[in-house]
Amino acid sequence: VEKYYNEYIAPQHGLKIVETDAHGEVQSESVLKPSKDGESVTLTIDARLQEKLYEFIENLAKDRGFQGGAAVLMDVENGELLSLVSFPEYNSQVLTDGTNATAITRAFNDPKKPFLNRATDGLYTPGSIVKPFVALGALEEKIITPEKTIVSTGSLSVPNPFDPKKPTVFNDWKAHGAVDMRRALAVSSDVYFYEIGGGFEDQKGLGIANIEKYMRMFGFGSVPPGSDMFGEAGVIPNPEWKKANFNGDGWRLGNTYHTAIGQYGFQVTPLQVARAVAAVANGGKLLPPRLVEEKDEPLTYSVLPIQTSSFQVGREGMRAAVTDGGTATGLFLPQVTVAAKTGTAELGTKKQFVNSWVVGFFPYEKPRYAFAVLMERGPRDNTIGGLYVMRELLEWMSVYTPEYLSPITE
Repeated sequence: VEKYYNEYIAPQHGLKIVETDAHGEVQSESVLKPSKDGESVTLTIDARLQEKLYEFIENLAKDRGFQGGAAVLMDVENGELLSLVSFPEYNSQVLTDGTNATAITRAFNDPKKPFLNRATDGLYTPGSIVKPFVALGALEEKIITPEKTIVSTGSLSVPNPFDPKKPTVFNDWKAHGAVDMRRALAVSSDVYFYEIGGGFEDQKGLGIANIEKYMRMFGFGSVPPGSDMFGEAGVIPNPEWKKANFNGDGWRLGNTYHTAIGQYGFQVTPLQVARAVAAVANGGKLLPPRLVEEKDEPLTYSVLPIQTSSFQVGREGMRAAVTDGGTATGLFLPQVTVAAKTGTAELGTKKQFVNSWVVGFFPYEKPRYAFAVLMERGPRDNTIGGLYVMRELLEWMSVYTPEYLSPITE
């Protein structure tokens, strides 16, 4: 913000010519250019939330071996950012002073990349947090109803036309049994989303072109509008991308399956995710993020061509993830009603590291804020991640900033 707005708000020196006599007495003066006081801008950031979120992410990263973390908290009605956290940070005063060469060199050589703003510029594999957007696409394209069930026995086997004895197996993270769309979102069934993403037997799939269509509709694959402060575009895997990155190799059904659950070459920023979740919460308004209060500026946004009933199914599935034995039960709190979706994205060829995500909104009955929390590159066997950070924040907010947790009354 300081860099972007500096030319508009910096004070300016004036210029005055003063004529004095031999005794130093002023005889005349002429102002050629008047001085100008500096202007002020007011951030939308709440410093209290910013400080606590950074603290919670830092503590968990150090305790559980994560490389870094990021968090975004966004108003779902006007796009104002209450918090935009990136860990680790650098000490800006050390750079300003320029005297501690050792500390400066250490910061530049730090493998944890403290100069990367992870919230706006960090690109991460999203994993299962993309499933609500795949679900909305499936409803809009009418390839499945919310009530139809798909059975997950723990895996999906695709026949091999060249060797029937060696089918290709796509694993779920557990056997979920028969799940409809709401339940599939709550428990994060991979098999369900393989089938509605790529199709299987008599279940039609969205296909990669439609998956990409709906992901772009929610702002993935492009820089959020507003200013050049908002970073990277990311990657939505498609056949052209695969040809360019895999020596001309063709697209396969398995690539669609993996894209539908947020794996393969998928790359998103935490800010993109929070913005997309805010659109689910508010019923289809894709808002530009705001870091500076602009009370006199008209609010402009895109209205997504998705039915209200489809959004409601997505919201109900995310709420069930919290209340009905889903993957986000850690956010079932007495102080506030939360709807959420977790994601654990596997990294590397050996999959020994993961990104841990939680995204969602609150209060559920009348959403005010969307959130996205990422814990970056932690050990696979660790079970405490982004959800733990968000729970800590909400519990802290219930004591120190309860005004954010209750629905706004008309």
